[in-house]
Amino acid sequence: MRLIFALSFSLLLAGCSADTSDLQQFIARVQTSTPPPIEPYPEFEPVPAFQYSAENLRSPYERPKNQGLDVQELTQNSCAQPDLTRAREPLEAYGTDALTIQGFFTSKNKNWVLITASDGSLHRATVGDHLGLFFGRITRIENDTVYYTEQLPDGAGCWQVENSKLTMSQGAGEANNV
Repeated sequence: MRLIFALSFSLLLAGCSADTSDLQQFIARVQTSTPPPIEPYPEFEPVPAFQYSAENLRSPYERPKNQGLDVQELTQNSCAQPDLTRAREPLEAYGTDALTIQGFFTSKNKNWVLITASDGSLHRATVGDHLGLFFGRITRIENDTVYYTEQLPDGAGCWQVENSKLTMSQGAGEANNV
């Protein structure tokens, strides 16, 4: 074993000779060769400075000043308004397009519906329970359909009542208005 080690070590030392003449020749050849020509940088034309002329106008990040016009409050007391003080129910955290009916059952002469939300949670509901983002309220449960009303804002401070339904055959994202 020592003999093999000694032979391989001596071969390694023999490979490290001081003869670097081929390396010296390569360096000399590279130094004497002419470098490739470098193209000059292109001349750039100066761009004229932009003159901002709107410094006297209102900033787009500020509210317009009241110009003497009376601002009317958008909420009107003479039209339908949802009860904003009532505690929200769990199914009101989801849009009706994110709800899927899984089944129906009757308990103590009361119809119930099993509804799955888009996050996979299962909920049960009956007539009078709320669902959806727009103050929806279940009005009727029949066979494979849940009928409900929603209160949708009309943009003028009032809320319009709209009838809609969910059926067992429609999946999430297929809300169907009546």
